[in-house]
Amino acid sequence: NTQRIVLPDTGRQCKDWKQAPTVYSRNRIQTAKYTWVTFLPRNLLRQFHRLGNLYFFFLVVLNWFPQVEVFHREITMLPLLVVLLFSMIKDAVQDYRKYQYDKTINFTKTRVYDK
Repeated sequence: NTQRIVLPDTGRQCKDWKQAPTVYSRNRIQTAKYTWVTFLPRNLLRQFHRLGNLYFFFLVVLNWFPQVEVFHREITMLPLLVVLLFSMIKDAVQDYRKYQYDKTINFTKTRVYDK
């Protein structure tokens, strides 16, 4: 039964590597917020935390009532849909970049010291 210690390859050697714990937790970095399954619900929840988006959603809901309708229903929905669509695209691109960076960091080579 050999034990091993995995240290990042920074060029420096740890002086007290024999005193390091033998049980390790996962050393995985994850900064991405979304997965394919959770993107739409979590992103919509984040979008509707913004006051401006709630305001436009309130106008869309009000326009569905004939007594209050000022514009056509489709015209009232257009600004909200455009803002939500562009924000979703921006968030998806940023999260994909974070995922790629996490993947790069997680597969960086390290030195392994065996006892």
